Amino acid sequence: MGYYVGMDHSTTAVSFQILDEDGCDAGFFKLARDKLACGDVTFYDEITKFIDIDDINLLCMTYSMGDDLTEITPLGDVKERGIKSINGIGKRVGGGSKVYEDIERLGIKTVMLPGLHRDCKWLDERFRLSYSHCASAEKVSLSYYAYKQTGFKNMIIADISSNTVSILVEDGKIRGAIDACLGAMGFIHGPIDLEMMRQIDAGLKTSNECFSHAGVSKIAGVDSKVTKVKDEIISKAANGDKDALVAIDCMVMSIVMEIYGLYGISKKPVDGIILTGSGGCMRKPIDIAGMISDQIKDLAEVKIMTSKSCAIGSAYIAYDIAKNNYDNIMGINVRK
Repeated sequence: MGYYVGMDHSTTAVSFQILDEDGCDAGFFKLARDKLACGDVTFYDEITKFIDIDDINLLCMTYSMGDDLTEITPLGDVKERGIKSINGIGKRVGGGSKVYEDIERLGIKTVMLPGLHRDCKWLDERFRLSYSHCASAEKVSLSYYAYKQTGFKNMIIADISSNTVSILVEDGKIRGAIDACLGAMGFIHGPIDLEMMRQIDAGLKTSNECFSHAGVSKIAGVDSKVTKVKDEIISKAANGDKDALVAIDCMVMSIVMEIYGLYGISKKPVDGIILTGSGGCMRKPIDIAGMISDQIKDLAEVKIMTSKSCAIGSAYIAYDIAKNNYDNIMGINVRK
């Protein structure tokens, strides 16, 4: 029996999905990045609760922005962890680095996913010329899960959590995306506006500090630890706090605008719109999924996926590369 593991390196946690030889769920676990950083939990201790390390046929990893990769690449061929710089990526906690080091040390056969950026030839030229960076690596796995689940060849995927990133898929290939610093707000990150530019120019804040306070946390008046922000905003909103409620409204507004924008420039009729991420899937205590769906349902069929989509998608990629010998995933070459 062999296993296939997918990793999601997100803002607040590092998540893992395990599939068995038949592609069925064999376990899922999530490691908070702050607990990883201080050594309270480790990748090895958690995964060995489910499987033996030696039984892993392939692990598919996402790490940070992935902006120095253009192919799905064996870990041994990856330089500088597949990123050009650690600057401009929001709040840094360090837990993801611990996981990366563990996987290297354990010698697990691993591939890394690229992010979506101007060097990616499969992207629509308009995105490549307009933006240096469109999305980090886990959006590839997220898109693959959406494709596998729905069969939609032409779709828009909105991943809503600490940040919001929306992806455009045409003919089963990833063609473009709007990164958190460009478009809609998430709970923590968002686009840098004029006031923040002035603060940066005046030396009052760094661009990273601004980016990490440009989400709706600034509206809700929440400035907690990264891992607590979303829950605190939702708790305040559920208790009727006016600032938190209007913060949710603002986030929904910006997400709907982003979806409409991608819909408007798509070269293909859109089959469906996917909502995912911890915010995109949320029904209670605040029905964020419903608030967004109500405003976009006339565009195309709306489906709501799980907040585990990125980790599951990575596991599916590992499975299809190792088990089914796929050499291309949604337009992205698999380096052998």
